Amino acid sequence: MLHLREITKAANCPDGFPFALPTIRSLNTLKLTAPVTFLIGANATGKSSLLEALAMASNRVVVGGLDLKRDPSLDAIRSLAKALKLTWSKRTARGFFLRAEDFFNFARRNRDLSAELQGYADKHADDPRVKGYLLGQKRSLEIRYGDLGAASHGESFLRVFQSRIVPQGLYLLDEPEAALSPHSQLAFLLQIRDAVAAGSQFIIATHSPIIASFPEAQILEFGPDGIRPAAYDDLEGVSLYRHFLRNPKQYLDRLFR
Repeated sequence: MLHLREITKAANCPDGFPFALPTIRSLNTLKLTAPVTFLIGANATGKSSLLEALAMASNRVVVGGLDLKRDPSLDAIRSLAKALKLTWSKRTARGFFLRAEDFFNFARRNRDLSAELQGYADKHADDPRVKGYLLGQKRSLEIRYGDLGAASHGESFLRVFQSRIVPQGLYLLDEPEAALSPHSQLAFLLQIRDAVAAGSQFIIATHSPIIASFPEAQILEFGPDGIRPAAYDDLEGVSLYRHFLRNPKQYLDRLFR
C-alpha cells in the first residue's frame, strides 16, 4: 500500500548543504509508485540526507538513536525537512526510521541493560520479589529482541526489525545491509515481503544489489544529474558485482596492474 505518494520541495530554498547537492538542488517533485522504493547511488549523493529529512517531515520514531528533534547530527538537515511537502493517500503514524549506526548502538545498549538487570538480580538474591521483578524485566527484553549478546549482528538486526514491524506502517531505512550477511539480506527481503502484504510501505537507501532486487520495487538513482528512475539491470552497482563475480581474478589482475 502507498501511504506516502509524493514528495515536493519548496521552490525557494537556502544555499549550502544539503541544498547544494545536485540531487537536492534539482529536486522538485518525486512520485512514489510502489510499496517499496529504493534510493540508489554513490556516497555523498544525498540519499541519506533526503531519507533523514523525510523521517523528520513525517515524524517517524527512531529505532536506537536519539529523538529526531534532539539529534545534533541532523541539525543541517532540519531546513530540508521544513522545505518538504508530503502528499499522503493515507497518512500513517506507524513505522520508524532506522540507520545502521543507530542499530549497533541500540543492540549494545540492550546488551548492557540485560547485563545490568542480571547483576542487580544477583545482588538481591535474598529478596525473591525484587529478584523476580528484575529477572522478569530481563526476560521481557529477551522475549522481544532475543539474546542480543549471543546473536550475530545479522540475527540481532532481523529480530529487532521483526519485533518493531506493525501493519500499515511507513518504514525509512538507511543502509540496513551494514548489519546483514548475504544470507541475512535474503531473510530481510522475506520480512519486507510479509510487511508489504500487511499494508506497509518502505523507502530504503542501500548499496546492496541483493536488497535492491525486491520484485516490482521502484528504484530512484541519485547522481550528478539529479534523481531519476532506473531499472535494476541498469544499475552501475549491479553491473559491477556481476562483472567481478564472473571472473574475480581477471578483474583484480587489471585493478592491481
